[in-house]
Amino acid sequence: AVATAKRRCASLIVVEPRFEAYKAVSESIRNIFLDYTPIIEPLSLDEAFLDVSHHPSATIVAREIKRRIAEVTGLTASAGVSVNKMLAKIASDYRKPDGLCVIAPQYAADFIARMPVESFWGVGPVTAQKMHMLGIHTGSDLKACSQSMLTLKFGKAGRLYYDFAHGIDPRQVEAVRERKSVGCESTFQQD
Repeated sequence: AVATAKRRCASLIVVEPRFEAYKAVSESIRNIFLDYTPIIEPLSLDEAFLDVSHHPSATIVAREIKRRIAEVTGLTASAGVSVNKMLAKIASDYRKPDGLCVIAPQYAADFIARMPVESFWGVGPVTAQKMHMLGIHTGSDLKACSQSMLTLKFGKAGRLYYDFAHGIDPRQVEAVRERKSVGCESTFQQD
């Protein structure tokens, strides 16, 4: 892709990635997390779930973590606080790039009802298009569907969508996860 872009745009400036720098910053952020909880489930270099249920206020913890990330790394961070992983992920994405969104239990149903289906975990472009063809555009539309219909149309993911539409996500934050894949990449000088 870069080789094609260079051919089409001779003045293109390509900034090489600095993976070691990204990993170092990620480690700094993880160390900040560890000051608040040992229960950290990384999703990527720049995203993780933290179980801070042992603290009196998850919102205060999120504010402190955001402040410390800015102090230590100079970077902004988004945080989502809620009663389960699905809602916390939606909340985190809701106010990017430097936001803090809290979805309290009493507001979860209304929040979910307004969300476009593309915001739900596991709903990518292809699934969203299929949902749109079925008249499902929002969390409210998704909640109106039966579990059996969603399972019929989307397989076992249908059960997950049904639960998410009802604010249900029983998955716990898991500090240790079994590796499911390993990736490796090579960049060639010529296409």
